[in-house]
This record gives sequence, structure tokens and C-alpha cells, in this order.
Amino acid sequence: MKKTEIVDYVIVGAGSAGCVLANRLTEDPANEVLIVEAGPMDRDLMIHIPAGVYKVYKDKRINWNYETEDEPELFERRVDMPRGKVVGGSSSINSMVYMRGHPRDYDRWASEFGLEKWTYAQCLPYFRRCESSDRGSNEWRGGDGPLGVSQATLKNPLFDAFLQAGEQSGQGRTDDSNGFKPEGVARLDSTKKNGRRSSAAVAHLRPALSRPNLWLETKALVHRILFEGNRAVGIEYDHKGVRHTIHARKEVILCGGAINTPQLLMLSGIGPADHLRRHNIDVLLDLPGVGQNLQDHAKIDLTFECTKPVTIHNINNPVRKLMAGMQWLINRSGIAASNIWEAGGYVSGNADVDHPNLQYHFGPFGVEYVGDKIKLDQAFVLQADLLRPTSAGHIELKSASPADKPAMYFNYLATESDRRELVEAVQMIRDLINQPAFDEFRGRETTPGLDTSSHADVEKWVRSTVATDFHPCATCRMGNDDMAVVDGEMKVHGIEGLRVVDAAVMPMIVSGNLNAPTQMIGERAADFIRGIPQMSPEHARFSFNGDAAP
Repeated sequence: MKKTEIVDYVIVGAGSAGCVLANRLTEDPANEVLIVEAGPMDRDLMIHIPAGVYKVYKDKRINWNYETEDEPELFERRVDMPRGKVVGGSSSINSMVYMRGHPRDYDRWASEFGLEKWTYAQCLPYFRRCESSDRGSNEWRGGDGPLGVSQATLKNPLFDAFLQAGEQSGQGRTDDSNGFKPEGVARLDSTKKNGRRSSAAVAHLRPALSRPNLWLETKALVHRILFEGNRAVGIEYDHKGVRHTIHARKEVILCGGAINTPQLLMLSGIGPADHLRRHNIDVLLDLPGVGQNLQDHAKIDLTFECTKPVTIHNINNPVRKLMAGMQWLINRSGIAASNIWEAGGYVSGNADVDHPNLQYHFGPFGVEYVGDKIKLDQAFVLQADLLRPTSAGHIELKSASPADKPAMYFNYLATESDRRELVEAVQMIRDLINQPAFDEFRGRETTPGLDTSSHADVEKWVRSTVATDFHPCATCRMGNDDMAVVDGEMKVHGIEGLRVVDAAVMPMIVSGNLNAPTQMIGERAADFIRGIPQMSPEHARFSFNGDAAP
């Protein structure tokens, strides 16, 4: 199909939100849409095999390969920050865990940021519209949406022990972390369908590409947004060494994610004026919040030897690996159909939080990195994320060239409360693993080891090893104050015809993985853009901390 030089909507970024928008906007045959993606098509088979996640999440061919600047509280370490540079974005390289965040997160968006349209009751119908859960449709779940969501099914006695230990420790257990009782440990959901990864590209974009009103341009690096006065009218991008322009009759929509979107805004003259002038960029609009408020989930991993050979370390064996691959090719089943992180959940690390501040991901394996190779050990690992950090950072340009990666300052663990909560997370993990359910499996704690026991020693270990759980967000946040970048309908303040629709618009990070809420944001944005009334709020029943919420 030949691309025209003018369309109704230009979408920058074929990631989680961009794929949703491309699908929804082209449901109306009157809308002509171009979606531009810096990476290639998602043709690598390992993207679509769930257990292939460890082959793809750092694959330089489909990854932006970002890293932070020196982090002061992490002893000046730099932290790797993989982000998907491929059709589907990070939904094509992530671990596929489907968690929406706690309902109270969204209610805080509404109450603390003046975003009256963003309560959980108003978001829930869009989560449901997006999802096709193998649990079926109910008041919490969608049954016929494009995104395939499957409950964990891999059988392993370590998963059973983990669930039992959640009960024994008093940390709680639930049947559905996205349902009536979101708190406690559980078998998790993942974005899979019929044993394959259900990325945003697979779920939303590929079905829409058969429509004559949708064009996709891959391997296209956007240089800047084009303006006439204070209105966005198109973009300029490079494709195969040739500079192109495309104009938008209605809107330019940025879906590049929490790193690329503020970078493109600043390259285009929208952002903190002094910073832009330092790079000799003409200031179109002094918008100081662009690139600020950078948030992420910092995470730690505790690893334990396993006394029985029930872990999945044997997949290292070439014959077993070949057999697993053949089983997946034949009927999409077996270990290759697993995203591995099949258990986890929300827990409270102290009595002062009003909803869980830690998230577990449990894996029946140990990991060692030997160069670029991964070696699995007879062990198991329990990861804890700091869900609501009080530390925040920012993104800034290194130069006026779109080919140069931006500088990212996350400021991990900059506050005492963040450091304390991850120290508490170590205590919580040890308490859970020391429950009777793990007695027949528990070996030596190898990381950090029981000799790391005092508060000071644990905090030092946390600062020495903490990493990202790959959830950057909030760098173009919604709101109406001076530091907000977009309004509650994701329109950029002070500019006509320009929106941001991705994780950058979150005013505050949610208590969970970001892929599900990012797709929900895309679903809501599609209705805002088309002028369709928002779906009616749905007040599902919930139990928080053992009490039913009103």
C-alpha cells in the first residue's frame, strides 16, 4: 500500500498504547492513520515464544538499550534500562505479567491531581474492553477484548509452596490479583493466548493492518514534530536514510513511552526553556514539566538454593531445550509456553500503608549471567518491587540530535522511606521463604546470604544491587498545575492537535506492572480522540485489607 503525504492522525510509536490507538481509530473507515515505529517488525520467533523472553528483552536489534546516568544512592552505579524498539514496543520483549495496579492508585489520581475522570470505576470498563481473559467475563474481567490474558498453569511444587507460605506467613493469598481481592500472593495472569505472547502488536495492530485506512512505517526515526503557529500539523522522520514529512489533518499523537516521548517534545521545542536553549533548540513553548517526575519500580532479588531437582534449571540441557521447543511448535504447550514468572502478588511491608507497597514475582529457577549468556541454577528466586517510590527523577537531552540517547536520572532510593521499605522487603521475603511450606525445598540463601542481617548491611546490599523492573513512567503527567504536561484527555497544554498517549501521562506510578494500564490508557484515549462518550463507570466489589470496599 502506498503511503499518502497527509492523513488524519499520525501516531508516533507502535508500542502498547500506539497499537491500541491504531486499531480503535481505524475502526472508523473515515479516519486515515499512519503509525511510525523506530524499530522493525516483530518477526523474530523468540518474541512470540513466551519462554523466549530472556532471549529478546536485551536483544540489541529490537531494543533501545538505554541505561541511567550514575545513580548517587546506588554508589554511582548505572542501571540498564531495556525498552522495546520493535513493533509492539516493550509488550514484545517484557515478561508478560498482567497486573493493573491497585484500584486505590487510580482513585488517588483523581483526588490528588484533580483528574476527576480517572477514578478506578471509570478505568475498569476500559480494562475490561481491552481484555479477553481465560477466566471469562465478570464484573472485574473482560471476555471478548483483543488482548489475550491467561492465568498461570505451569505445574511446579515450588509454586504450590509459595502460595501456602503466603497463607502461613499472614501475608495473604488471593485467587485473582486483578479481581475482588487484589492483595496477597497468587498465580499471576500474563498476556498470552493459546501458548503465544499476546503483545499489543499481535492483539491490536496486526488485525487492523488489513484495513485500507491504516499505514505502518517501520525503522523510521522521528526527528521532530511540525507546527503551524501553536498547532501540531505533522512530523519529520528518517527512513532508510531519506528525510520524509507527513502531515496530520486532525492530530499528532505521541506514543513513544516515558523516555522517547519527552525527548521528542524537547527536540521539537516543547519543554523547559532554559534546557532547550542550552542545546540551541528554538523554544516553541516553555513547558517545565516535560521530562520531569520520572518514576520507576526499583526491585531486589533474593535467591535460595533448592534441595530438590524440581526447578526448571534442566532446560539448560540442549536436548531438553530442543524438546521444549518442539513441544511448543507442535501444540503451543510445555515450559516454552510459560513466561516463567507465574506467581507473585501484592503485600504490605509495614502496618502504615493503606494498601500494599510491595509486589512479588516468584521464579522456580536461579540465574547467573556469564557474559551475554544466561545460566539457570537449581534454585528459586523471589523478587520484590518498591511499588510507590517517593523518589523521582528526570530526563534531559544530551544534544539536539534525535540519534543521541537522552540522559536519565531516576534518583533511585533518594529518600529514606524508599530505602527503608526495600530493607523491609528483604525481611518479608525471608519470613515467607522460612514458612513450613518451603521446608522440603529450602536450601541456603545465596543472595544476599544470611550474613547480611543488620539493617545497615541489608541497606548497603540493597543499594549495591537494586535494579529496575522496567516500569519508567510519568514524565509528561496529566494534570492542571504548572508541572503538568497534558490535561485529563491527554492533550498537550498550550498546543493544539497534539496528545501524549502512553505511560508518560501517568501522574503517579501505579502499584503494579505498567503494560495493562498503558493499554487501558490507549483505549480511553481512543474514545476521547473520536469524541465518543466515555463508557459508564463500573463500581465492582473489592476487598481491601480484608474489608469490603464501599
